[in-house]
Amino acid sequence: MKLQNLYNILDEISPFELQESWDNSGLQVGDLKSETGEIFIALDLDEALLLSLPENATLLTHHPLIFKPLKSVDFSRYPAKFIQMLITKNINLISLHTNYDKTHLNRYVAQEVLGWQEYIEEDFIITKKLSTTFSDLLSTLKEKFSLESIKYTQLQEKITRVALTTGAGASMAKNIDADVHITGDVKYHDAMEAKAVGVSLIDITHYASERFFAQSLCDQLKTYNINGIIRDLHDPFNQK
Repeated sequence: MKLQNLYNILDEISPFELQESWDNSGLQVGDLKSETGEIFIALDLDEALLLSLPENATLLTHHPLIFKPLKSVDFSRYPAKFIQMLITKNINLISLHTNYDKTHLNRYVAQEVLGWQEYIEEDFIITKKLSTTFSDLLSTLKEKFSLESIKYTQLQEKITRVALTTGAGASMAKNIDADVHITGDVKYHDAMEAKAVGVSLIDITHYASERFFAQSLCDQLKTYNINGIIRDLHDPFNQK
């Protein structure tokens, strides 16, 4: 298959034009005129993954490797080190980031992981009416996302409405209509701001909330008779 054909299919699944202005989804490394070998899918890429991939493969990731403008290409530093490995092994790299969040990932986590069927979806935020307690919600999230511990800011025990944003969405808490916002990468100032506007925050971590990207995209590609090979990456953080 020509890489251009694969790119067109990905654009059909999740249009790249939907990405945020600050994002850099799309072709990262490669030649759209080239033939692609095996297709691999991963949330991210690291050195171990790149070493394991065969030459002439195509790697589809959620997070773009090249995110900010490069001021130098020093092969001893990130991301140039990985760019060199990709070029040396003739591996194409395409990323589907904020466009895929909007079209598929949030919805996949809501439906397939949390089992939600009726909800409101708007860009990066999914909101659902849910009659539960904060304590029960914490227990459910620990189980569903395989978390040993969980960081949160609690303002109430009774919950009637919940919001979900995969990845790092804590800054959106001030714009949601919910008792609690489930997301990742919650920082100190995010928690303080959320408390000020009366929204509880639950941090399910960036990795745990988005690790389903590969399976979600793999399922989408199967509808086009394309078999993607999932490569799972481990959470870079350790817990005790």
